[in-house]
Amino acid sequence: MSTSTRGHSSPAAVSAVGLRKSYGDKTVLDGIDLRIPAGSVFALLGPNGAGKTTAVKILSTLITADGGQAQVAGHDLATHSQAVRAAIGVTGQFSAVDGLITGEENMLLMADLHHLPKREGKQAAAELLERFDLTEAAKKPASTYSGGMKRRLDIAMTLVGNPRIIFLDEPTTGLDPRSRHNMWQIIRELVSGGVTVFLTTQYLEEADQLADRIAVLNDGRIAAEGTAEELKRLIPGGHVRLRFTDPAAYRSAASALREVTRDDEALALHIPSGGSQRELRAILDWLDSAGIEADELTVHTPDLDDVFFALTGPDGTAHQPNQPNQPQENAR
Repeated sequence: MSTSTRGHSSPAAVSAVGLRKSYGDKTVLDGIDLRIPAGSVFALLGPNGAGKTTAVKILSTLITADGGQAQVAGHDLATHSQAVRAAIGVTGQFSAVDGLITGEENMLLMADLHHLPKREGKQAAAELLERFDLTEAAKKPASTYSGGMKRRLDIAMTLVGNPRIIFLDEPTTGLDPRSRHNMWQIIRELVSGGVTVFLTTQYLEEADQLADRIAVLNDGRIAAEGTAEELKRLIPGGHVRLRFTDPAAYRSAASALREVTRDDEALALHIPSGGSQRELRAILDWLDSAGIEADELTVHTPDLDDVFFALTGPDGTAHQPNQPNQPQENAR
C-alpha cells in the first residue's frame, strides 16, 4: 500500500466543501467534503449508485454541482473551469478509445486536441506508447486490443496533456487479475512521479493496495474517511486465535483466560484484540507464566470488506461507528 506520509501538511490538489447534486427528487450527493493532498492517491469507495461517478463528473467539470464549493489544482471549479480542465486528466470505466483507428492514431488525435506541435505530439505519443508497453501494438486497430491494453491506452491518452491530477473512475472494472495488478503498478508509478490520483472503485483490495486515504460514500454522504488502517479500526471483531492440540492445555487456557470465545471442536480460543504488539506480548507472557503452550497463534483483524459492509447497510443506510477525523457530527 502507498504510505500515508503524504498527509494534510501537503497542499490540496482537490478540496471540496458541501458538494450537492440532485436529479429531480433523487439526491445523489448530499453535502460532501473532501481534501486530497497533492501527490497522493485518494480512493472513493461505495456501492453502485452511491454517487462516486457523479463526484468525479463534478470535480472534472463535466457537470455542475447544485451547491457547495470546490477547488481543483488551485482553481475554483465554478469560476475557472477552463483552468481546471487544463490541469486534469480523466479516464472512466467506459473507455474513450476509438476502436476504428490504431493506438498510435488515438494518441496523435489526443495530441492534436491539446494543440501540441506535430513533432512534439509524435514524440509524446511514442514515449507514452513505450511507457505503457504498447509499442508493438501501436499500428494495430484499437478494436483488436485486449481489455487491459485498451485501459492502458486510455490512460496513456489521458497523459498526453501532462496533467498533475488524474481522475480514474473504476479503472480496473472488468479486467482480469493480471491486468488489474498491471494497472495498479501504473498508478503507483504515476504517483511516484508527483501526480495526484483520485480513484473510484468497488474493489476493496484495490483501495487497500493503492490509497493513502479512503472515503466510503453511501447514500450521497461520506460515512467515514481515513487511512485503510484507521477505517479497519472502526470495526469491532479483531481477535487473537489460539489453537491447541493438547485438550488439557486447551481446557486450562479456557478456564484461566477471561473474555474468550471457545471453539471446543477445533480446540481453539478467540481472545478479543486489536492485534497490537503490546496485546500480543501480554498474551504470550501469560501463556509462558502459566506454563501453557499453544500450538498456533494467529491474529485476525477486520479488513476493508468488514468496513464496507458495516458502513453501507443492506437498506442503503450507513451504520455509524466512531469515525476518525470527523469533528462535525453531520459534516459528511
